[in-house]
Amino acid sequence: MRAPDWLTARPVAHRGLHGRNRGIIENMPGAMIAAVASNFAIELDVQLTADGEAMVHHDDALGRLTEGSGTLLGMTAAQLKRVTFKDTAERMMTLGELCTLVAGRVPLVIEVKSHFDGDRRLVTRIAEVMASYRGPAAVMSFDPDQVIAIREFIPELPRGIVAQRSYDDSYWTKLTTAQRNGMLYLRHAMQTQPHFVNYWVNQLPAPAPWIARNIFGCPLLAWTVRTLEQRQRAARYADQMVFEGFLPD
Repeated sequence: MRAPDWLTARPVAHRGLHGRNRGIIENMPGAMIAAVASNFAIELDVQLTADGEAMVHHDDALGRLTEGSGTLLGMTAAQLKRVTFKDTAERMMTLGELCTLVAGRVPLVIEVKSHFDGDRRLVTRIAEVMASYRGPAAVMSFDPDQVIAIREFIPELPRGIVAQRSYDDSYWTKLTTAQRNGMLYLRHAMQTQPHFVNYWVNQLPAPAPWIARNIFGCPLLAWTVRTLEQRQRAARYADQMVFEGFLPD
């Protein structure tokens, strides 16, 4: 399968078209509605709940953008659907509810958030939800094991790897050295077989995404574009940008 043209046809709104100054928080329903209204593809995150549901949320815990506290993995979908985003009346939604809201009007680029523990229940649930969805959608993850699961459980959808050149910042200290090394240089590509790559714009250009794009024909997205310099870098080295904080032309 080659990645479809719609993947790079339009800029991709990072976690929806959000802006705290407009009262719209990332990954909430209003951010998705705004992206649809502006005809941007939507990048979104999904987290696993205690009862195996896929919730649209980036963080694995409440509090940064929402009311309440606690881990999503320690709560049920019913509990999380009562959680409101800060300073709004909007509530967290499931992936199924998001699909109903968007209804195929713009592409979805779904990021599988992972604890890097081999748990594939989230991909299993995504496969169940997307089996009845008829709109354009792709699925991706930083975790090569989750991309392998996507390949096995949802082979009909385009799959991607989210990547960067190095994994030595504090966010990645939770991983073992072997896990971090296994993510370097897209060396897992024979197992994951991604249809596209989503690469950190600050670390472009880099040999691995160049090879994936120019030798193997994998479209290259660049995340997350916020500044003019990043926009210029994405335009030079990637096929499309994942953006936030401004409206592309």
